[in-house]
Amino acid sequence: MGLQVPQRRRAWRHRGETANACHRRKAQHPNDVWAYDFVSDQTIDGRILKILALVDEFTREPLALFPARSIQAKDILTLLRTLFTRRGAPKAIRSDNGPEFVAQALQEFLEEQHVGTLFIAPGAPWENGIAESFNSRLRDELLDRELFVSLAEAKVILEKYRKHYIEERLHSSLGYRTPKEYIEHLEQTRSYPFNPNHATLS
Repeated sequence: MGLQVPQRRRAWRHRGETANACHRRKAQHPNDVWAYDFVSDQTIDGRILKILALVDEFTREPLALFPARSIQAKDILTLLRTLFTRRGAPKAIRSDNGPEFVAQALQEFLEEQHVGTLFIAPGAPWENGIAESFNSRLRDELLDRELFVSLAEAKVILEKYRKHYIEERLHSSLGYRTPKEYIEHLEQTRSYPFNPNHATLS
């Protein structure tokens, strides 16, 4: 009868700005800036497969390829805790303004760890260009060629791809070295503030 009361919509507050773009705030050494974003796919039964891809912008290492049916801020927090323990925390993490990334619990954790947040401007995915570039290669080289039977299979195949990317894939931006070779070169030449706790996650 047209008597339904419309629900109030909560205004979404964007936190991003162009000053945080990858061409403005460039990574200067390993563990300086990480970047993460989501990639969507599905298993052969048509169920959603959401993949969180996290990359070290300086070395181009994919630090994690985490697939799940759904990914919430608490899942990202758990992943970051593990990576920070194994590798050390970065100075900053770049992302878009997705609700998983701006969640209060995640922001409080990053603040406790003294990790800055670089939120890009809304509607400008190119400002997270290194993450976008990696995701494009992931789709071209794996996702568009592979049919995942299950979530468990996706985890195994994605981890295999991640190791291949670090240990075997050459990058023009790294002087046609693999990320692993590039890191070894940096450590040998002391071309960045050497961190004895740094190690590749291969």
